[in-house]
Amino acid sequence: MIRLCIAENEALVREGLRRVLELDSELAVAGEARDAEEALAVVREARPDVVLLDMRMPRGGGLRVLGELGRDSSAPPCLVLTTFDDADALLGAARAGARGYLLKDVTAEELGKAIRCLAAGGNWFKPSLTEGVLRGLGSMRDGEGTPRNGVPHLHHPDEPLTQREREVVRMMAGGYSNREIGSALGVAERTVKNHVSSILAKLGVRDRTRAVLKALEKRLF
Repeated sequence: MIRLCIAENEALVREGLRRVLELDSELAVAGEARDAEEALAVVREARPDVVLLDMRMPRGGGLRVLGELGRDSSAPPCLVLTTFDDADALLGAARAGARGYLLKDVTAEELGKAIRCLAAGGNWFKPSLTEGVLRGLGSMRDGEGTPRNGVPHLHHPDEPLTQREREVVRMMAGGYSNREIGSALGVAERTVKNHVSSILAKLGVRDRTRAVLKALEKRLF
């Protein structure tokens, strides 16, 4: 049995989530919260296995919950559920320590899979983020493109990515290889390599992980 806490300020959304989750015999709602303060108290008392977290709540919001739980090594993982489909929100949640990120229009099946994944120690981000990208987010200062080790990224005059390059970098974020990207887009692997080289040059970075990080920061997908 996976025990859950729902932190959501809208009563109808909380009730809807609880009803959906109760249809799964392996999931149990151990607590509910309407704001950040209440969420922290409920998590400490109920000790759930996974927290379903809304980012826009009163009294501090989801970022406060993530920040405070992040200081407790025994705290449960947080799966962010949001109505906002934007890279900046995803980036902020991942940096703050969220282990998963889904839109609230997610299917019950995918929500169940995400919960089980987090309970087992994994990550579940949609759009997908690779482990390398997640590690890179953790090593960066908030709001900056420079790693904490002080080594700056290569600089390059801003040049917009083409639509095809945006598609490629989005798939790079999901961990797809050049061959897999080529197959999905219907182009040769060599063409994908050329796109990747162009992306690295335009973003002024040395490798694929930094390219994805920079694309997230610039909200390119």
